[in-house]
Amino acid sequence: MRSGKVGVLIVNLGTPDAPTASAVKRYLAEFLSDPRVVEIPQLVWQPILRGIILNTRPRKSAHAYAQVWTERGSPLAFNTADTAEALKGAFGERVVVDWAMRYGKPAIADRLAALQAAGCERILVAPLYPQYCGATTATVFDAVGHALKAMRWQPALRFLPPYFGDADYIATLAARIRASLAGLPFAPDRLVASFHGMPARTRDLGDPYYMQCNETARLLSAALGQEVMVTFQSRFGRAKWLEPYTDATLASLSAAGAKRIAVVTPGFSADCLETLEEIAMRGRDIFLAQGGEAFAYFPCLNAEPDAISLYRQLLGRELAGWIE
Repeated sequence: MRSGKVGVLIVNLGTPDAPTASAVKRYLAEFLSDPRVVEIPQLVWQPILRGIILNTRPRKSAHAYAQVWTERGSPLAFNTADTAEALKGAFGERVVVDWAMRYGKPAIADRLAALQAAGCERILVAPLYPQYCGATTATVFDAVGHALKAMRWQPALRFLPPYFGDADYIATLAARIRASLAGLPFAPDRLVASFHGMPARTRDLGDPYYMQCNETARLLSAALGQEVMVTFQSRFGRAKWLEPYTDATLASLSAAGAKRIAVVTPGFSADCLETLEEIAMRGRDIFLAQGGEAFAYFPCLNAEPDAISLYRQLLGRELAGWIE
């Protein structure tokens, strides 16, 4: 029987179930098999993935995950879960809030089925990626569409659009950064915004991600009244990726006169391996090893009160007409 309920499904990228080589291998097999993530013909890519990468990379990645794993498990998982929990009841009793991962668990298909079983006739899917990219946002659309194929009784759907330039998002980021800067024992010479990298060819093929990252940084710079330096991290393989590279930039900043820096990651909604291990740990080591004197990493919005207030605004707009 229909109940008239509305579902909100918050989605983040994904994480292995444990910081072990076997769990990471399962996760990477799913993640790197997505043709939107690796745009190489599968007949060429799969032998490389199965024969080389999945036999060498999981152990190294598991060690990295172990550096950020907590008693609650993966930071990305519990920060996303906490966000969903904090939003429960925010839109009234008729709205059911849940969360999923694009890769790994809980799976999008499983949580869509759960929302349907809970009586949700309308579902807002909210990928928590501020900037749109085919390898992130679009894959959520793919997974939702695939799940719908198995549903006889399909809900009405809406998707949260990219919010890279949203005034509330920029204001929330700027306020958080100001507070973080005020709490530092030093004044940074540079404020670096590190975004997740993508192969350079994705920009050439028309993906708006590069433009949207730079627009976020431009608006953030205007809001803060200071320059925000854009870099791109997490490159993989030998192909050219979006530049400038974060690691290379961190290695060269000290020689350029920036001895004290702070790094933010405005392309990530929640702290994860890429922000905590790659930036807060390895990035710090790179910078200090090359003559840097002081390094600060500012956490993502996560599930802090200001983040929840922002998501109430963003999601509330998209729910207009579905709820009072």
